Amino acid sequence: MIQSKTKCESSFKSTVGSDTGGEDALVGNVNKLMVSPPGYSGAPRKGHLVFDACFESGNLGRVDYISEFEFDLFIRPDTCNPRFRVWFNFTVENVRETQRVIFNVVNFSKTKSLYRDGMSPVVKSTSRPKWQRLPAKNVYYYRCPDHRRNYVMSFAFCFDQEDDVYQFAYCYPYTYSRLQHYLASLERRNLPYLQREQLGLSVQQRRLDLLTITNSDHLNPEREKKLVFLSARVHPGESPASFICQGVIDFLVSQHPVAQILRDHVIFKIVPMLNPDGVYLGNYRCSLMGFDLNRHWQDPSPWAHPTLHAVKQLIVQMNQDPRVSLEFYIDVHAHSTMLNGFMYGNVFEDEERVQRQAVFPRLLCQNAPDFSFSNTSFNQDVVKAGTGRRFLGGLLDDTSYCYTLEVSFYSYMTAGSTAPVPYTEETYTKLGRNVARTFLDYYKLNNLIKDNRPIHIESSEVMSQTSNVNRKGNGFGRDAADREKEKSMGIRH
Repeated sequence: MIQSKTKCESSFKSTVGSDTGGEDALVGNVNKLMVSPPGYSGAPRKGHLVFDACFESGNLGRVDYISEFEFDLFIRPDTCNPRFRVWFNFTVENVRETQRVIFNVVNFSKTKSLYRDGMSPVVKSTSRPKWQRLPAKNVYYYRCPDHRRNYVMSFAFCFDQEDDVYQFAYCYPYTYSRLQHYLASLERRNLPYLQREQLGLSVQQRRLDLLTITNSDHLNPEREKKLVFLSARVHPGESPASFICQGVIDFLVSQHPVAQILRDHVIFKIVPMLNPDGVYLGNYRCSLMGFDLNRHWQDPSPWAHPTLHAVKQLIVQMNQDPRVSLEFYIDVHAHSTMLNGFMYGNVFEDEERVQRQAVFPRLLCQNAPDFSFSNTSFNQDVVKAGTGRRFLGGLLDDTSYCYTLEVSFYSYMTAGSTAPVPYTEETYTKLGRNVARTFLDYYKLNNLIKDNRPIHIESSEVMSQTSNVNRKGNGFGRDAADREKEKSMGIRH
């Protein structure tokens, strides 16, 4: 029979309701839960699977035994908010070699999903610690009459190493602890152009980190400052945003010639994890207290939304400084139904401002083959009024540009291709590097940076200067054809 669940330190007490929707009441993760056949009372055997999600960013609320080959899995809803059930992240152990199973994730809160388009969960194991996507042919997504007509994602898997612990997740996890280790390693390098500070604390007293990247003489109080502000992980389950953010940071602190020029002219302020509690707890969209922080920019509470409150205060303060020109605000997210990277921008009555706002995403298209301008849109939906992009777009002056940068949880299509290419941790990071590089193209286009050093070095090779530069058709750098394309788009030099 299914053994009882126990409470774990990182989550709340678990309760299971009736068939009338009790799975929505799940608020705790399974903790070393052994699932054996009903009526079985002997010693546990190999193949009686043990499920666990009591670890950082873990999420699995309940397991139902269907047969020795099939199990129903229930996502634990976001803490204090039963509406959101998307992210999962759990381990399985005590497997039998060659044991074949089907896992049904049965209580997704979303109907639309990239699972309909070939997306698959990711897996790693003790002996194979690099995350891999499961083969798409082993994944099925369908509406199920047995589960209140919820959409179900089923995937087949064959265990092959008895001593391994297997881990499955919705997408590549990027935890709060991983960020802290990464930032600590940056600090140990003692880079003169990188400053890390604690901007505030979350409700559960986790760090809200702020990075400042620029050459030190640019911080002179009397000097006019051009400033770019980036944030990520306001929605905790959108882990690709962290890989993009790390790609931006890696590029900006590197010795790449483009990065050196940018540090000479621009101050970059980066908040890599706006919702550290939600990330730690394994939520998909909400904070510890059940708030979607990206709907509270207009009036964040210092006690209920302390991280958002601290970031908003900083931006408002910088905006009031006459020596600071806050040029860009970009909030990085991941998208569960669309392919490629793309942006959301704001709608303005001034036609020239509308045109200028389109310049950066058009330039990014030329640097990032996975970025789609056709998916990029400019809107003023009422439901998005409390987002960072909408609020700051109304607060900042008309020389500032506010965007949401989205990237697919699944894959991208490049020009001329017929099949989607699944994203990896590395290609998410590469998109971040290409975003960073695009700032130089933007500032050179506007004659704000005049520098004769060579800049057309392939941005996907930040740490290597030995690759062939501007290979034909690779999507990096601009040639005469690119410049003609820019003219046709109305981009002024």
